[in-house]
Amino acid sequence: MRIDDRKQKVLLAIIRDYITTAEPVGSRTIAKKYKLGVSPATIRNEMADLEEMGYIEQPHTSAGRIPSERGYRYYVDYLMKRKKLTKEEEHIIHREFEARVRDVGQVIQKAGVLLSQLTQYTAMVLSPQIEASSFKHIQLISMQPAQAMIIVVMDNGIVHHRMLEVPESLNAGDMDTISCVLNAKLQGLAMEKIKFTLMQEIYFELAKHKQILDLAMDLIHESLVIKPEDKIYLGGVFNMLNQPEFHNVEKIKTLLSILEQEDMLHQLLEGGSSGVGVTVRIGGEIDNEGIRECSMVIAPYSVGGRRIGSLGVIGPTRMEYARVISVVEFMTKNLSRVLERIIGVSG
Repeated sequence: MRIDDRKQKVLLAIIRDYITTAEPVGSRTIAKKYKLGVSPATIRNEMADLEEMGYIEQPHTSAGRIPSERGYRYYVDYLMKRKKLTKEEEHIIHREFEARVRDVGQVIQKAGVLLSQLTQYTAMVLSPQIEASSFKHIQLISMQPAQAMIIVVMDNGIVHHRMLEVPESLNAGDMDTISCVLNAKLQGLAMEKIKFTLMQEIYFELAKHKQILDLAMDLIHESLVIKPEDKIYLGGVFNMLNQPEFHNVEKIKTLLSILEQEDMLHQLLEGGSSGVGVTVRIGGEIDNEGIRECSMVIAPYSVGGRRIGSLGVIGPTRMEYARVISVVEFMTKNLSRVLERIIGVSG
């Protein structure tokens, strides 16, 4: 439900102040700091209405108010203006990813570290989930005397390549012959479908090229047996200790115990994302009783338009949504771009 303009301004002032200070916000504070052009008495009346409507609440006996989960949701959906990353921050992300363009594990870990550093909350990155694939196409290409490139294409769009040392006597016609036989025999097959008798047929037809065939089959085998790791990488776990909400020992123990459970984190990341763009889950919207005082900002990353993983940030409901959403969105775009280069032309 939309609320009128003045109530929106009061709610926005309360949320901005509370995100910054972690202290309940009173009408006098709003009147002094936010210049709404109305008296503290009018602000108090608007605050009373907002509280009755469920957008703010009064903690204990404090004279001030804090946002409710409903208030944060209204803010994220209607009032928030995203904070862009600085050019320096964008440059740092580009630089760190570019320095690790050959190793998926390092890139994923670095994504977690960068995400936690930029947001000052706890970051979670689900490693790429690469489905079992079938062989689609192979091509041997002559590069220079005694050297060739072998390219293997999988049905999920992933491409693998490797440079090979080959006999100088091996010409382009020989390479085409090897490619044609392998494509004819193996196209559309997953690893478990490549039987010993089929391998015998291939080696019989290409007996004089056994050395090259061995190398080609090694790469095909590596391509077909890639398994999803299903691993969660965490960054900045102890950033939560810096948040006033988690100075309570029992609260932080509960949170840390959840962060130790990879199955639970996998469920939170995969179940918490809408699958398209950035998703924000606030408090009770997260399907876990132990972290009802937290919010999560989650987004999927992809290769070739296909979702293969997700990343997110978990922090207090008082998190700086306007900045975190921008950071998560920028990170997923860049992670997808880098992984396209690694997985898409992996060797």
